Parts: sequence; structure tokens; C-alpha cells
Amino acid sequence: MKRIPSMFVLAAFVLSLSAPAFAQGSSAPPRGSYVSAATDSTEKESPAQESKEEKHEAKAPHKAYHATAPALDINTATKEELMKLPGVGDAISDKIIAGRPYTSKMQLLTKKIVTRAEYYKIKGRIIAKKTAMSK
Repeated sequence: MKRIPSMFVLAAFVLSLSAPAFAQGSSAPPRGSYVSAATDSTEKESPAQESKEEKHEAKAPHKAYHATAPALDINTATKEELMKLPGVGDAISDKIIAGRPYTSKMQLLTKKIVTRAEYYKIKGRIIAKKTAMSK
């Protein structure tokens, strides 16, 4: 019978140690808030306090690229054009060129030219048009 009360005491002790960690609030502004013009310009926000609007603005040029740039044909692109893709460097661009022609952009994965992570970074920016060689 003495074990049961001591287990409760131990559980209460453990919970009391972890309670302050849960009680701490985040220092980020509440959802939907904005930084007013009246705030002091000398205050600097930490990266954790960056608002969603600022994060969205940081990504905006990336989305603009997708809207205006045509997809890159992996069968005809030059090495320099391929190297402009995210995650594609000198070695990967050489592998892409050496593996031509492609009937599908998915062949970059099936031929093990790029990793799955690299493929998902570039799949929205590439196409594989059928060429006279690939027929």
C-alpha cells in the first residue's frame, strides 16, 4: 500500500517540473497582427518573430519565377541552363546531358540521374519534349 502514494508523489513531482515549460508562451505576435508604423525602428525582430506576411514576401520572387519562366526542356537545355535549376550543379547537369534523350521528366529518377529530393525541387520547372532522337 505504501507504493501507490509514493507513485502519485513522484508523478506530481515530474508534472510540476514540466509545467513551466508548457506555461511559456511564444514571443511571436498573435495571428493576424501586424507591425504598425508607430513601432520604434531601432527594435529588431528575431527570426522567430517574423510575421507570416514577411515570410510570404520572401517567397514571392520564387513564385514569380514559376509564373513567368517557361519550363526548361531537359532534352535540349544547355549545361548553363540546367545549372540554374535549384540543386543542380556541374556533376548533375553533366549526368542529365549524358542520359539524353528522355521521353519523360520522371526518367531522371528511374535512370538514377537525380535523387528523389533533387527531383522534387526541379520537377515543376522542367519538361521532356520528344525529340527526333527519342522516337
